Amino acid sequence: MDIKMPIKFHGNYRVIIRQGDWESRERCQKLIVREMSPEEKNQYFKDLDEKDIPTHQINFYDSGCRRIIEGKLKENEEARLVFEVQGKEYEFSPL
Repeated sequence: MDIKMPIKFHGNYRVIIRQGDWESRERCQKLIVREMSPEEKNQYFKDLDEKDIPTHQINFYDSGCRRIIEGKLKENEEARLVFEVQGKEYEFSPL
């Protein structure tokens, strides 16, 4: 599946992290979104139900720290991407 939101390696993005009523808004850079292969999913997530298996790996820098997360793509729009990551929702959009 192609990502609709334009992603530039040197771009700046807003990331909103939500869990229940809690929400955090931050900035991030060097965003990379990569669809995981069926082999990776089978190797690393074979014990999970199909509905819980992540679809993408997301890399980004937040306050100078590299973060790598795996999540299931929920929304794929030109203005934003939303991933479900272990009970949290990560929303990325251009600044």
